[in-house]
Amino acid sequence: MANKITYKETGVNYEDMDPFKIAAQTASKATANNIARFDLKEVAASRGESAYLIEAADCYYAHVEEGLGTKNLVAEAMQKLTGKLYFDQIAQCGVAMIVNDLITLGALPVSVEMHLAVGDSAWFKDTERAKNLIEGWKLACNLARANWGGGETPTLKGIVYPETVLLSGSALGLIKPKTRRIMGNIQNNDAIIILASSGIHANGITLARTIAEKLPQGYLTPIDSSGLTYGEAILTPTIIYVPLIEECQKAGIDIHYAVNITGHGWRKLMRANESFVYVIEQILPVLPIFEFMQKHGGFDDQEAYGNLNMGAGFAIYVAQKDVARVLEVAKTNNFQAWLAGHIEKQGQEKKVVIKPKDLTFEAKTLSLR
Repeated sequence: MANKITYKETGVNYEDMDPFKIAAQTASKATANNIARFDLKEVAASRGESAYLIEAADCYYAHVEEGLGTKNLVAEAMQKLTGKLYFDQIAQCGVAMIVNDLITLGALPVSVEMHLAVGDSAWFKDTERAKNLIEGWKLACNLARANWGGGETPTLKGIVYPETVLLSGSALGLIKPKTRRIMGNIQNNDAIIILASSGIHANGITLARTIAEKLPQGYLTPIDSSGLTYGEAILTPTIIYVPLIEECQKAGIDIHYAVNITGHGWRKLMRANESFVYVIEQILPVLPIFEFMQKHGGFDDQEAYGNLNMGAGFAIYVAQKDVARVLEVAKTNNFQAWLAGHIEKQGQEKKVVIKPKDLTFEAKTLSLR
């Protein structure tokens, strides 16, 4: 077993980050009345959720701003090592980070904007790489059933390293009719349905990069007998879950809550403000990339499931009577989904219990509001 590497030791510490998010939410509340002149009002309960909602007469508008993180650094390293381009794959990850947040509240993406900051405008001289990024972003918008509306490409010398980029973006979403809003309707004994991830997605990349630095072959290290390299595994595109939510809505399925499992890992299952116990009784075999990371990072399941998606990309909560219909919609739209567990009301207790791993995450480990 390798020397233990934790997410905190890589410089990513949610205990340092989350208080700022909470302070920003508190301050931003004072701006809410500025939209009243448009006959609009905020959905106050959406503050602290994955998307922000504004209520109009016949619909809700949703807004999200998200970033890719540092996954492009892996794509850049792999381009140098192999000569291959991977920017189409990270472009999909960038779009997925945005739209998968939107749909947690039932909002479908209308338009997506790209923000691509470079440290030196010479980055654009690699026209094949730039074309690869553009094609990937366009494909991802089509997968998300969204319009690519535009974006911004600033040169930020001294802030962004000259040979790299900072990829992020935003999106406008729409909930229409209003009855399709997903938020705050969790009931005792609701089912937890999890949709499989394709791999690490775009969270935990700093940890993944730190592990690569300690490997003699770095990103070219095979992760298993298939010959797939560590770098290739990291760069597997993030799944876009928009079609699943939209088709569930069309089928009239009442989704009580939805979670994009990104930062904070499986702790995110208790993102809802109410107090419930989220009991996980069924998990899938761990994907090879996570087995590899745990082996070479030396960290235990508590660290892994508390920070990485560990094969679970998205979760939805529905009444038990709707489980079969959700699983059928998932299958029809080529998503791997399974009934993972259920939700219990136990007074004011709030925690995630992952029975197959004998893990418990208490409410105090997730501070998003």
